Amino acid sequence: MRLSGRVSIITGGGGGIGRATALRFSEEGANVVVADLDESRGEETVRLIREKNGHGMYVRTNVRDSESMQELVHKTVEHFGSLDILVNNAGIGQSEVRSIDLEETEWDDVLDTNLKSIFLGMKHSIPELMKKGGVIVNVSSLLGLKGRKYVSAYNAAKGGVVLLTQNAALEYGKEGIRVNAVAPGVIDTNIIEGWKKDERKWSVISQSNALRRIGNPDEVASAILFLASDEASFITGSTLSVDGGGLIY
Repeated sequence: MRLSGRVSIITGGGGGIGRATALRFSEEGANVVVADLDESRGEETVRLIREKNGHGMYVRTNVRDSESMQELVHKTVEHFGSLDILVNNAGIGQSEVRSIDLEETEWDDVLDTNLKSIFLGMKHSIPELMKKGGVIVNVSSLLGLKGRKYVSAYNAAKGGVVLLTQNAALEYGKEGIRVNAVAPGVIDTNIIEGWKKDERKWSVISQSNALRRIGNPDEVASAILFLASDEASFITGSTLSVDGGGLIY
């Protein structure tokens, strides 16, 4: 098993890509800490892990709050004894409006949830990872690699994740810490439910890549698992597109 005995934190682990990653990590032998603000969804992920004889724990976490993220790392180390892998996955979408029409409060919400959370996750986990080396995988987006109209805050936040990933890789590589990102395209999670309801828009969005289909959370989880494993031991500072060819479309 590729992650046997390793201790991992997955933010936003209550559903979508986070849940799929938590289950894949557990199947590969990792101890999994599911961090989520939604207790029922987080506990459900842990239940699914334990059903297959895996080891999981839920910690209610506000990824936008420094004390909450610090407590997440503390509880992880207290329970499992160490930390080896952090997956910064939690994120939200935004209203589709022109940049000048976006409310400042929503800008702040999107940047705090999608970018500040990455900073806080690394800020509080890296001191633990420095003890013996480890891995961080940050979840960016196809829209962190190219612009799209009407999602200015999301574009800015996810683009920031890519450069923050590179920055951390440069700063902590000598400490044995690898830091990479994944950039999913359109994936079948709750964040795209609004698009699905617009038949005209969905007919275009759902096929806007080389493979002409949307992806599923398991396909992104496979990429995260690869980057977290020793198979990617010489990869750091990279962003892996998991978008069906959306970036080149």
